[in-house]
This record gives sequence, C-alpha cells and structure tokens, in this order.
Amino acid sequence: MKKLYLLLAIFVAALNLRPIITSVAPLLGTLQDELGMSGLTASLLTTLPVLCMGIFAPAATALRDRLGLERTIFLALFLITGATALRGIVSSVFILVVSALIGGIGISLAGPLLSGFIKKYFPAKPSIISIYSASMTVGAAIASAYSIPIYNRSHHSLTLTLSCWAILGVIALLVWSVFLRNRADQKSLVRSKLPIRNKRAMLLSLFFGLMASMFYSVTAWISPIAHSFGYSPASSAMLLTIFTLIQIPVSLTVPGLVARFGKRRFFLILCSVFELVGIVMLLLHLPMLPAVICLGIGAGGLFPLALMLPIVETDTSEEAGAWSAMTQCGGYIIGAMGPLLIGAIYDYSGSFIAALLSMLVITVAMIGVQLLITGRKTEGQASY
Repeated sequence: MKKLYLLLAIFVAALNLRPIITSVAPLLGTLQDELGMSGLTASLLTTLPVLCMGIFAPAATALRDRLGLERTIFLALFLITGATALRGIVSSVFILVVSALIGGIGISLAGPLLSGFIKKYFPAKPSIISIYSASMTVGAAIASAYSIPIYNRSHHSLTLTLSCWAILGVIALLVWSVFLRNRADQKSLVRSKLPIRNKRAMLLSLFFGLMASMFYSVTAWISPIAHSFGYSPASSAMLLTIFTLIQIPVSLTVPGLVARFGKRRFFLILCSVFELVGIVMLLLHLPMLPAVICLGIGAGGLFPLALMLPIVETDTSEEAGAWSAMTQCGGYIIGAMGPLLIGAIYDYSGSFIAALLSMLVITVAMIGVQLLITGRKTEGQASY
C-alpha cells in the first residue's frame, strides 16, 4: 500500500479523536441554560471521555488480538462517528452523556493502536507520530473554534452543532474501509500483555499522566485565569485559541528534530521548561500572551514525544500498541484529575495563585520523572 495513503489514514483517524470533546466545551454554558444541566453533569461531558480514554485503553490490545489492528481502529472510528451522530437525534442530557461515554471508548481504542499502526508501517520513522499529534490538535482546534459560529448560523440548533462533526468520521471510515479487505494479518496475530511489571513502562505512564494533567488543566483554566487577571471574555477566549494553535507547528517540528539530532530526553526537558517558564510568568502577573505561547510550545512538544516513546521503546507493532495502551491508561486517568484538582484548590483558596503553584509542582515532578527515564540502548540507536 502506498505510503501516502497510509499517512492519509493516520491523519483522518487522528482528526476524529478530539472534536466530540472540544466541540462541547464552548457550549457548556448554553447547554446548562437550555437543558437545565448542573455544573457537575456539564463537566462530565468533557471529563468522561478522558476517563474512558484511560479506563478502556487496555481493551485496545485485547480487541486487536481478536480482530486485527486495522479492523479494531475501524471499529473505534465507527464508535466515535456513531456517538457524534447520536447527538443529532435529540438534545437531551441523557444522549449527551451516553454519547460522551461511547465516544470516549472509541478514542480509547484508536489512540494507542494508531501508535501500533505507525510502528507496523513506519518502523524506522517514529517521527511520523508528528502527523498523528498535529492532526489531533487540528481537529480539536477546529471543533473548538467553530462550535459557536455554527451554533449561531444554525439558528441556535444544539443538535446540528454537536453532530455535524460526524462528517469527519464518515470521511475517516471511507478511508479506513480499504483496510477491511486485508485479512493477511489475521493468521499471525501476536498476543502481547500490558507491561505492568516493566519499570520503564511505569515511568512512561507516570510521565504521560503528569503531561496530560498539565495539558487539560491549562486548557480548562487558562481562560478563567485570564479573566481573573482583568482580561475581557473575548481576550480570554483568544488566549485559549492561541494556546491550541501554537501546538500545531510545534507538534509537527519537535519529532523531526528528535529524529535528526536524537537526545529525546533533552527535548522532553526543554519542552517542560517552557511550561515551567509559562507558569512562573503567570505567577508574576506578567503579560499573558508570552506566557500562553510558552505553555503552548511546551504542550505542543510534550504530547508527540509522549506518543513517540512507546514506539521507540518497542520492537513490534503489537508491543508498541500494548505499551501505548498502558501509558495512555494510567496517563489519561491521571490527566482527567488535573482540572478537577485545580478547580478544588481554587474553590478552597479563592485564588488562582495556589492553583498555579500546584501546576508548578506538577511540572517540576514531570521533569523529575523525565530525568529518571534513561535511554534504551540498542545497537545503532542513540541514547537519550
């Protein structure tokens, strides 16, 4: 199969991994007003998929062993597309929560297996992960940026606004349907268990969790923090958009730099330092734009590196999928707790200073974990 088509398959699949989450975020207030949702229920629409991405990630390995890699990814895309389309039937709290659950399960399957897909078809080019991470960021940014305009132009139709993103899923299903014809790998499935006793896998899971915790905390709270600093609602929303958009070129660039120069640990720590600088700037009440840019650079570099590590640490696509499933299992569960922790600290202290200090602690802990990660020394492969 042509490499260009394989890259297209990765791109369109990853494009679908975030819209079901980020399309809801700008409309949470509207959903609460129109459907009478409580704050807790509204938060489930964004927190539940992330929890599912962690809880159900181990199932990806089991399903891959039974159905095959490509077929399982197709099933995952079908679940995501179906869950998104389900929101077009009727606007109700029940439908929104159920679709968030189903969509989260689909994402939990596709996420780690796309890493295995890259390992299978591009074993010597782990930097291809940049397409995966950048596409996912693009999907998240598009859904977040256009939800309000679509809502306004559709005469305030919540069902249309939240379900229109299923179009991306239909496109992905068409692209991936080609792989359903291939039965060649069904007879040679290698069953691999999660590396739960592997120290390095545990460290990678902890790193992924701290990274995701920072990412979701900043995503959830950067606008409220800006508003508390005196920025207008429009400016606060723009800062969140900048934080998201800056990640796209960074996520495309960093894996290539790692592939060219090696020293993965150096780039991991460098990106973490960018996040550290961004948090310190916020604590010092410096202008938020450079702080948000630093945070975006850090997040944009850390995520593709977190996805790349299970690929470079393993030898086969089955192992890569198992390692990715484990790191994302623990990582997303920890990551989902980040915004809740920051919110609880803010509620208790009444100030974002304490919340920012907790983010500082998370970032320092993440750097500590990165220092514990040593290079995988194999023949012809450079160390960290």
